[in-house]
Amino acid sequence: MSRSFLSFFKKTAVGIALISMGAGSSLRADTVSGADNFYKSSRVNQEKVTFQNQYRMKVTGNLFIPKNMKRNTKNPAIIIGHPMGAVKEQSSNLYAQKLAEQGFVTLTIDLSFWGESEGEPRNAVSPDIYSEDFSAAVDYLGTRSFIDKNKIGVLGICGSGSFAISAAKIDSRIKAVATVSMYDMGTASRSALNNSMSLEQRKNLIAKVSEQRYVEFNGGPTEYTGGTVHKIDENSSPIEKEFYEFYRTPRGEYTPDGSSPELTTHPTLTSIVKFMNFYPFNDIETISPRPMLFITGDQAHSKEFSEDAYRRAAEPKELYIVPGAGHVDLYDRVNLIPFDKLTNFFKTNLK
Repeated sequence: MSRSFLSFFKKTAVGIALISMGAGSSLRADTVSGADNFYKSSRVNQEKVTFQNQYRMKVTGNLFIPKNMKRNTKNPAIIIGHPMGAVKEQSSNLYAQKLAEQGFVTLTIDLSFWGESEGEPRNAVSPDIYSEDFSAAVDYLGTRSFIDKNKIGVLGICGSGSFAISAAKIDSRIKAVATVSMYDMGTASRSALNNSMSLEQRKNLIAKVSEQRYVEFNGGPTEYTGGTVHKIDENSSPIEKEFYEFYRTPRGEYTPDGSSPELTTHPTLTSIVKFMNFYPFNDIETISPRPMLFITGDQAHSKEFSEDAYRRAAEPKELYIVPGAGHVDLYDRVNLIPFDKLTNFFKTNLK
């Protein structure tokens, strides 16, 4: 596969970075102000849990329980999904602890093929299985003695917003859906940001990826693509810098076994096109009357996806725009993340 094609692919096809598109705000000096991705709460207990999805794959998660919670009562719970290509320790655990401090039991999960969850090859894309992981998390929580199975909500960050919506459309046990900095991974892969990928470019991409399947079938090396760059310079785009600042610095860099993060955020090339068959917002109105909350920053390059979902969704729904916030800002900048808004949303709708 040519270097020029891979360069093109990285610039147009993958939702987690969709880098070099020229969209989004310039890198600001205060980007990391208030960043606290690895926050540790003294008010909650953390337990590692595992359970199987319907494909008999082990899903690993972190369960957060308020220290003052009574286990002999039924409590509301929230499942939290990480950004696409990340792991539960990146953004999700922060949200989980902040919400657990407000009285919820929260569960962060590593999506299949990522982090500590099972799935081979590693970093594979399978939106159907990702969505199933949310329902499997409902299976797990709904069978705990201290959880009210009728009071389970989901929160999806970045790409997980689209997977959470996909799950909620066919799982009525999910009673409330919130998303933060959501990416519609289907539209992002088919059309890129602002519909900047042409049909001809998409077909060329599919053809190149199809040929790579022969390489790997015959025992050749697995090719990875997209994701966050590993170095930046004065020619790097604002979006490249934005993701680099989180995934490639101590601010948010993390791998489950502490090894090199070389493949963090990079999906396998031959599986990434599966997102092109993913249409999470089709039939989104069928989630009603269960409520939906879409949170995005007013400077987020991904804002178009939350706006699109909001337009399509039926009531009750709300689009909440955070002033001064970009896409990655809402991963970990506690001075910008509207935790009060999320708390009120879930308290109102999981009561």
